Amino acid sequence: MTTTAAPRPVRPRAAAQTRDYFELSQRVKDAGLMGRNVRSYMLRTALLALAFVGAFVLLLTLGSTWRQLAVAALFGILFTQAAFLGHDAAHQQVFSSGRRNEWFARIIGNLVVGLSIAWWTRKHNKHHANPNTIGRDGDIAGGVLVFVPGDEKGRTGFMGWLAKRQGWAFVPLLSLFAFVLHYEAISAVFTNERVKHRRAEAILVLTRIIGFPLVVFATLGLGMGAAFLAVQLAVFGIYMGGSFAPNHKGMPLIEKDLEVDFLRRQVLTSRNITGGRAMNWAMGGLDLQIEHHLFPRMPSANLRKVRPIVKEFCAERGITYTETNLISSYGIIIRYLNRVGLGHADPMECPLSAQLRGASIGA
Repeated sequence: MTTTAAPRPVRPRAAAQTRDYFELSQRVKDAGLMGRNVRSYMLRTALLALAFVGAFVLLLTLGSTWRQLAVAALFGILFTQAAFLGHDAAHQQVFSSGRRNEWFARIIGNLVVGLSIAWWTRKHNKHHANPNTIGRDGDIAGGVLVFVPGDEKGRTGFMGWLAKRQGWAFVPLLSLFAFVLHYEAISAVFTNERVKHRRAEAILVLTRIIGFPLVVFATLGLGMGAAFLAVQLAVFGIYMGGSFAPNHKGMPLIEKDLEVDFLRRQVLTSRNITGGRAMNWAMGGLDLQIEHHLFPRMPSANLRKVRPIVKEFCAERGITYTETNLISSYGIIIRYLNRVGLGHADPMECPLSAQLRGASIGA
């Protein structure tokens, strides 16, 4: 007697969730929001270049005066704005040609900002694939700060003391973020086994990391030059790190083996920052993190236009859509980090956990 295996049960809920993203994508495509807008990016690049020219003119003409510290802060802001531009190019948002995007991102990232775009792209792509997923998202991996409950265990001495107060130390520590980016850039181009166009990356990033301080010291001397660089690096670190932090920190964590469909994985772990066009410019489009994670290749200028579509779609599907102002987001981050450092938080302790678990295949 011949027997056949029972057919696998149909899981309509999982299939429906898969269709959700395709339906949302179709609405966005019908609205014509996925096309490139090279002119807007070229205008943005030109304005940024003019701002850099102005900053260098001030650096070279003001002399060794304390007013140069304001110029240093200006450079910190401009380097961060350049990083936003490189971020968009690395996401293939600027040109229709992947090669052009790649080289635009490499020149902006390595030569202007001083980070390895190869290192950053590899790290950032992993984050986009698995945001806030324990063991898969390097942005929440253990380091000086603890983002995942349980990782604080075993920390003793100064690191244990810091973990219990890490929320309050978060913003001050961001002032060191620029040093981390520059260190990772040098480490990547000289030690990483997989760096595309390694020689070009090395030449560009070393030109920036060595060349800019040389110009500063040659113009201002050792003492004022050191003060200038300290302010520039601190402003860059706080501005850069502070623009990325509100996006996911303090949002639900996903257990490594929990299967969640793409739409809910991106929406439920991301947070938008309100504030209109001014905030959109200040954060380089990162204020609309939900839309950016759903459509990472969409030009950042279109994210404001797609937001109502995404928000309405989430309301239709009962998916929590999180947005708050910048100050409130930092309050959430500080409280979350302090709770994690004290060992009080559960990785799934959040009203959204039911949605996350409900989104798992077969749930």
